[in-house]
Amino acid sequence: MNPHASTIITTSLIMGPLLTISSDHWILAWMGLEISTLAITPLIAKQHHPRAIEAATKYFLTQAVASTLILASSTTNAWQTGQWDITQMSNTPSCVILTAALAMKLGLAPFHFWLPEVLQGTTTTTAMILTTWQKLAPLSLLLMTAQSMNTFLMVMLGLTSIITGGWGMLNQTQLWKIMAFSSIAHLGWMITSLTLSPKLMMLTFCTYTIMTSTMFLMINLLETNKVSVMMTSWTKLPMLNATMMLILMSVAGLPPLTEFMPKWLIIQELSMQHMCFTATTMVIMSMLSLFFYLQTSYQATITLSPNSTSSSQQWRHKPNQKYYLTLMIMLSTTLLPLVPTLLTII
Repeated sequence: MNPHASTIITTSLIMGPLLTISSDHWILAWMGLEISTLAITPLIAKQHHPRAIEAATKYFLTQAVASTLILASSTTNAWQTGQWDITQMSNTPSCVILTAALAMKLGLAPFHFWLPEVLQGTTTTTAMILTTWQKLAPLSLLLMTAQSMNTFLMVMLGLTSIITGGWGMLNQTQLWKIMAFSSIAHLGWMITSLTLSPKLMMLTFCTYTIMTSTMFLMINLLETNKVSVMMTSWTKLPMLNATMMLILMSVAGLPPLTEFMPKWLIIQELSMQHMCFTATTMVIMSMLSLFFYLQTSYQATITLSPNSTSSSQQWRHKPNQKYYLTLMIMLSTTLLPLVPTLLTII
């Protein structure tokens, strides 16, 4: 890619979500979302492959529809109330339209159909950006309008996303689609806790971002895109393959790993709000994701595929040292002891 174009795209990709986060006017927030969408679309299509072009088209059309709904919602609210302040969403139809638009932006069920297909047609780095950085602006808008959102609607969106994410993972063999359904399931946990404890939602998003980035960096280092190929990675990078099992267990939410912390706190918050039925349903539905992660970790680390060579390890170049990956792996697995400190903040 041309260096000038790459600089413009990277700058726009950084400035778009930051403009949305820092603005309190709907037009500025909408402009930030549009800048972010226009910046990521060339990165999706830069492979010049029909699959990448299809993914870029699907992403652009979906985001354009969502942005149109956001503009319609904010305009309707301004028409009724006479002001464009993001935190003053008092019109009920506007709140419902805004919830649907932001759910489409995030890829929440039942507006999730574009996310697995788009990720499947992108590179590893672009997929990581789509599932982490691109979620920041819509989540910030949800955070700023949380007091106007319908709690029942948000909980139902969260439950639907948890069920869809866990169910969609089953029998998947492509790692990008697995990470897409993982994103849907984790966003379900975030949205459920949004109206009850916004700080807890941000904590969940931070841990999700760390673990998702770590998984994509490990996938990029292993140069694999399928579970069957990942099963043979022990012959290339044995230690990284063993560490991947811990990351998958952490993503599943098993104690004493990192991702158990936000799920534990969300269930505790739901119980304190006398929503025990919702908490029980979320735990039961997350068993689908847990089953798949346990199965994948077992296949990738304990089940050894037959070797086609006479040696126990494949010939390989010396891998590039990724020193930052060590820190990210530690953060993805060992943050549970920080729960007392985080509880005082929340």
